[in-house]
Amino acid sequence: MNLRINLFFFSTFMIFCVIIIRLAILQFVEGPTLTEKESSNIVKDVPLPPIRGTIFDAAGVKLAYSTPTQSLYITLMKDYSEKNGSKNRPEAEGIAQRLLEVFDKYGNPNAEKMTQQDIIDAMDLDYKKYAGYSPRRIKMDLTDKEIAYFSEHKSNFPGIAIEEESVRHYDPDTVAVQTIGYIRTFSGSKTLSKYEGIDEEQRSSDVTTDPGLVYTEPEFVGFDGLELMYQDELRGKNGYKKVPINPRNMPEGVDEIVPPVKGDNIYSTINKEIQVSTEQAITEQLNWLHTHPVSGKTHRDATTGFAVAMEVKTGNIVAMASMPDYDTNVWQTGSVTPDNWKKIQNIYMNGTIRSFNPGKKGDHPESVVLLGSTQKPLSVLLGLKEGLITTNTYYQDKGAAYFGKEGHQTRVQNSGGHVYGGMDPARAIEKSSNAFMVDMIGKRLYDKYKDKSIGIWDEYMTKFGLGVLTGSGLPGEYKGRKEYTNIKQAGSTQSAMAYASFGQQGKYTTLQLAQYTAMLANEGKRLKPQLVSKITDEKGNIVKTFKPEVLNTVDFPKSYWNEIRRGMKSDVSAFGDFPYAFARKTGTSTQQVGHQLVDNGVFIAYAPRDNPVLAVAVMIPEGGFGSQSAAPIARKIFDAYDKVYGLDGVPKGNQDNNADGTDTTNNQTTSNH
Repeated sequence: MNLRINLFFFSTFMIFCVIIIRLAILQFVEGPTLTEKESSNIVKDVPLPPIRGTIFDAAGVKLAYSTPTQSLYITLMKDYSEKNGSKNRPEAEGIAQRLLEVFDKYGNPNAEKMTQQDIIDAMDLDYKKYAGYSPRRIKMDLTDKEIAYFSEHKSNFPGIAIEEESVRHYDPDTVAVQTIGYIRTFSGSKTLSKYEGIDEEQRSSDVTTDPGLVYTEPEFVGFDGLELMYQDELRGKNGYKKVPINPRNMPEGVDEIVPPVKGDNIYSTINKEIQVSTEQAITEQLNWLHTHPVSGKTHRDATTGFAVAMEVKTGNIVAMASMPDYDTNVWQTGSVTPDNWKKIQNIYMNGTIRSFNPGKKGDHPESVVLLGSTQKPLSVLLGLKEGLITTNTYYQDKGAAYFGKEGHQTRVQNSGGHVYGGMDPARAIEKSSNAFMVDMIGKRLYDKYKDKSIGIWDEYMTKFGLGVLTGSGLPGEYKGRKEYTNIKQAGSTQSAMAYASFGQQGKYTTLQLAQYTAMLANEGKRLKPQLVSKITDEKGNIVKTFKPEVLNTVDFPKSYWNEIRRGMKSDVSAFGDFPYAFARKTGTSTQQVGHQLVDNGVFIAYAPRDNPVLAVAVMIPEGGFGSQSAAPIARKIFDAYDKVYGLDGVPKGNQDNNADGTDTTNNQTTSNH
């Protein structure tokens, strides 16, 4: 019995020894191998960027498009970080040096040269930008010689791969560049709220995101204009590689590849021919103002100009020019060189929707200026609607108006001190009477509503799109500046209303001014400015179309609109031989800049008068009288539209509007400003 008991305990002991030894082998000998095999079942999705969609003009001309290019990527096959892989660091530096030698020998000699440090930074050895398994882009747009060399010597560069990507190109004629916008890398775009939110979501999300929607750090994204506004449509959808990952977060082959989906195409309402004519007209007029006296002097500080042409019935923007402009292709790599930045820093933004300094020495107006006399048609409408005047009101213009306390009155005179005598509201608009606006609109509105008059004024400005966003959707659009709300600056409520009545208390964008002009033309419908007519997929199938959209309406009697139209007929010599009856209003906005007063040229018009098709607004900061600085530009815009589409519905093609071959657009001889 004792022998049997001893054998039982010995057998039990041996069995436990075998189990313990086996567990030890599993834990310490086979454990790492088994863990690695288990971990190898983890698969990561590595995105493959899609080709960005094309932006066309209204006639199908490519304004922004992408072409395929070959880029060099590297996937780190070892840990080269300072923290855990410092012993491998010299190897990485050696790879960078060998890559640099190949780039220098076979790369494009005219391209910007890379340094060894540039390559090391792109490799992201310390995983600041990328996970260990993520490929790093080292260089875009490889030459044929570089591609051939790396294909032949791939074994000499562990982890390298040549991937097809796309390079963004913009029309070399610089067509509406600030409106079209530009692209930058996702890593350099997180200052924008759109991408900041995407980045935060990708970092914090515990839910598996569709790999086709994941943004990568080197991916190019829209940063401004239509490129940003329609980023989601233009981007398309990522493809991706399914890459098994080992415990060190390093790749082990590729299981599957899902191809990317090309982005949709955007058809802009901008017409290249009309846009280029608009840009040339502004440039030529600025040069003309530098060399020809206007109101007794040349205007060499007139260095910027802005114009918008908007269809009255559709809201389509056919031209939107912010001059000077620049070649957007400088952003092709996602950033600009310091030299290029110095050249474009004061012109890369869209001056038709934003306010920014022109970058000149001294004090100068920004791109958004006071409306001047272009405000007067709306002032008269307000006066009629509020019962301050009627269409038959008679006013004796004595050249000036007075407001304020007795003995301390402020005097406002007409431009040039002109005395116009008897007038009704229409003639007050035609002759641009400041005195009429102050006496019959500004002062009377204050007398009726006292301190509440500012709120009443603001309601009308808002209804006509002044001081509010236009609804265009363009990123970064400026609301304008309602200076009439600053009572302290104006001196009093009555003073604010007096100055506002003739256009000296509100600064608005050129796009707002164009929308307001179109609203005068269509008798009260504020249309959304449309910049895109349709979106199609890569096969040409229509994804979405855009129709006219009315944002709000005002209901005024027909007689009010007739009175305004009757008054918008001041003499403008640039339109002397214009073949259509048209409505127009010149403006000269005088504003204090620094310690001096400057005159900005402003002009609005729509044509034809009785069946309006196109509304145009032009602003020339420091250009002097609007009739002489801005109006000639508007004339050329109307001519360009007439040539392409026809103001009467019949395109004029290459017909010369001037039968005798003479150019009358700069024949500046008008007395109304």
